[in-house]
Amino acid sequence: MPRPHRHDVRLRWTGNLGTGTSSYRAYSRDLEIDAGQAPTLPGSSAPAFRGDPARWNPEQLFVAALAQCHMLWYLHLAADAGIVVLDYVDDASGELAMDPDHSGGGEFASVTLRPTVTIMAGNDAGLALELHDRVGPLCLIARSVRTPVHHEPTIRLAEQAE
Repeated sequence: MPRPHRHDVRLRWTGNLGTGTSSYRAYSRDLEIDAGQAPTLPGSSAPAFRGDPARWNPEQLFVAALAQCHMLWYLHLAADAGIVVLDYVDDASGELAMDPDHSGGGEFASVTLRPTVTIMAGNDAGLALELHDRVGPLCLIARSVRTPVHHEPTIRLAEQAE
């Protein structure tokens, strides 16, 4: 049986403005996320929830994790298939649906990945496009969530790149 992989992070709240959580408006949502040798990420809540727009929020990190996992698997599959990827940019987005009872809760209704992949001239653009469909069953992040993850990829040949 394969050994499980652990992924440890430390989250530390840095938003005590002097009176802790004495009221909803009395504290900052600022935090730091640390994972050992990786750079510390400044975090907060989304601006809609009194957060700092200059810091990463959990919703952005969720979308980023899905996009990153998809990209890394795609690059692996492309290399195995002989597709030479020269550039990969994903303008991903997630749609958060709030509970209608205004309780403050909600969930992601969907995430859409929009990778634009530039491949070497002469490579099979049809295969390069098809590889995106093969990623879903492999990406452990997408497999771990119930949120639908959609893909709207664009494949460009290097000579068409701007």
